[in-house]
Amino acid sequence: MKTLVAIIAATTALAGAAQAEGITAFNIGILGGENAQDRLSSNECFRKYVEDELGVPVKLFAPADYDGVIQGLLGGTIDTALLGASGYAKIYLTDPNAVTPVLVTTHPDGASTYYSIGFARKDSGIKTLQDAKGKRFGFGDPNSTSGYLIPSLEIPQVIGAKMEDYFGEVKFTGGHEQTIVAVNNGDIDAGVTWADGNGAWEDGYNEGALHKAVQAGLVDMNDLVEIWKSNPIPEGPFVLRNALPEDVKAKVTALIAGLHEKDPECANAVNSGETAGFVPVTNAAYEQIIAVRKMQSN
Repeated sequence: MKTLVAIIAATTALAGAAQAEGITAFNIGILGGENAQDRLSSNECFRKYVEDELGVPVKLFAPADYDGVIQGLLGGTIDTALLGASGYAKIYLTDPNAVTPVLVTTHPDGASTYYSIGFARKDSGIKTLQDAKGKRFGFGDPNSTSGYLIPSLEIPQVIGAKMEDYFGEVKFTGGHEQTIVAVNNGDIDAGVTWADGNGAWEDGYNEGALHKAVQAGLVDMNDLVEIWKSNPIPEGPFVLRNALPEDVKAKVTALIAGLHEKDPECANAVNSGETAGFVPVTNAAYEQIIAVRKMQSN
């Protein structure tokens, strides 16, 4: 009898250990940039695929700002997300062992870069950054690469002054969609957002916040004009929490890598525009962004 009790106790302990090593749920974070419902709808197909692959409940989380996803990854409440390069840099500088970049989008031309785009209403008379002197200028989110980090470094080099001294007002709108709407409505005179730089201006290019705004019927690109374009910026990575079991990380990575071939429409929705698929990436691709972010924080 004692032997039977010992066997049952040992079996129970082993079962508990195995369960502790696995997962009972999986959470996907979605960066800000458009309203929460649109973000959730765009990623629902991806959520279903992950749930089918892992066999556990999968939820989408769309915090109001970028930092909500960043803190979720750092705190363990979010397991994967498609980040911007600056957001990944913040995580790396906070805890280099928290997440690993695994995949990055590619464009139909093979590139994995995009641009920060400065824009204004065409009827404002603003055609260049010089025309925007003394005007109201908008950034998106302080953790956005194209919506803040890169333009905050490159624009002063163009205008030869600090932005707060050059523009009449510099403010954060809360995200890319908010910046686009604010410029379109005349609440600010100019701002920055992101696009892949491919395709036609009237379509909002092929990928990015402008393209999503056109698709949503928020803007007519014929009412807007491009006033500045950054140097190429590395596309942000899909990251996975390092604390996840290895088989979970392998399954999710393989699913994302094959998503474009399996369901191009879903891959484009997750990517906020046209993608040719997701390819492997490492921390090395973001060393320059990490250095810039570290320099800025100092």
